[in-house]
Amino acid sequence: MQKTSAASDDHTGSDSAPRPDGDPNYLVGLDLNDRRVVVVGGGSVAQRRLGLLIASGADVHVISRAVTPAVEGMATSGQITVTLRDYADGDLDGAWYAMACTNEPDTNAAVVAEAERRRVFCVRADNARLGTAVTPATARFDGLTLGVLAGGQHRRSAAVRNALLEALQSGVVTDDSAPMAPGVALIGGGPGDPDLITVRGRRLLARANVVVADRLAPPELLAELGPDVEVIDAAKIPYGRAMAQEAINSALVDGAKAGKFVVRLKGGDPYVFGRGYEELEACVSAGVPVTVVPGVTSAISVPALAGIPVTHRGVTHEFVVVSGHVAPDHPDSLVDWPALARLRGTIVLLMAVERIEQFATALLEGGRAADTPVTIVQEGSLRTQRVVRADLSTVAERVRAEAIRPPAIIVIGPTAGFTAGAPDIEPSEAGAR
Repeated sequence: MQKTSAASDDHTGSDSAPRPDGDPNYLVGLDLNDRRVVVVGGGSVAQRRLGLLIASGADVHVISRAVTPAVEGMATSGQITVTLRDYADGDLDGAWYAMACTNEPDTNAAVVAEAERRRVFCVRADNARLGTAVTPATARFDGLTLGVLAGGQHRRSAAVRNALLEALQSGVVTDDSAPMAPGVALIGGGPGDPDLITVRGRRLLARANVVVADRLAPPELLAELGPDVEVIDAAKIPYGRAMAQEAINSALVDGAKAGKFVVRLKGGDPYVFGRGYEELEACVSAGVPVTVVPGVTSAISVPALAGIPVTHRGVTHEFVVVSGHVAPDHPDSLVDWPALARLRGTIVLLMAVERIEQFATALLEGGRAADTPVTIVQEGSLRTQRVVRADLSTVAERVRAEAIRPPAIIVIGPTAGFTAGAPDIEPSEAGAR
């Protein structure tokens, strides 16, 4: 009887040790687009293999008595077809490639035997040496497909694959065969920890000729750049905020028009109070191509790192991110503070430390309860992160008493009082640092 529970992807049998002369397999890339591929078994091993088959454009047919919910979802969405029954001889008719992914040696052996008769290459997941093909540890990166074989030692091939991919993503290993075309990339660097930039952001940063960096962009990322990369500190561009933005726009456009690939590196996400769209407009107006790479915004990630979800089932169905760069009564303010106060969900204030008294007062006057939990996170994601807890009636006093300074995120609402995932730090300890 055929079973569909997971066969270990790392077990290749007692006869699967690599040969003295190394891996004997011939590594090749198959064009499976619109070609029939049969996968026997619908457990977790098959599930892991299906993603790459689908991405290759293969016409995938799964034969199994039962399948995992994920495999069922692939079938429901039309990505694969599933036939719910035992494997039978003849199921590989018309196949270009096959995979035996059950945990029954007899069933897998029968699939391989049929594949050999039909001259169809077949992977045997429970014992790689007994199949006629081996699935390499693979990864895709910037138009490259990496494949690593280690004589059936899947953990070893996966480890090497991961190391190669990380080296390419971090820029330690670069592919300079295709220089970047002149243009601008607006990249979000994340909340501060250099490991929280996106893979694509780090890859493009490693290929920059010029980097225009914000004050809140992770400085460790700049230390990874080569000596030939020009770094412009946007925080030091003079003449006030409005003129500074114009100067930043000019630096981006001028660099690209000089034939360079320019990266605008920001903290957080370029489009969350980062003026990213203003910079995109300036580049587009000048005829400069622009790539936008979203970043991990501090509005969500920093509360999470302090143990606070901005939403939680049964507690809050909304969260609002608000800029605190102008006071509630300022004529330039676009925030409806009375409406904000009436919301029951989470409010995340950015750039609000300086005016926290005014924001707290506006919310209290609008009807928010005085005992509404508030958490302040300074320098979130960094080793210097500090977490201070208060409520809406005391938050301004706590901010001053603990000497909180920017950059800091202020979270207001029921989830701000959650402590299950909170870091081991007390407000009094924070104030002493």
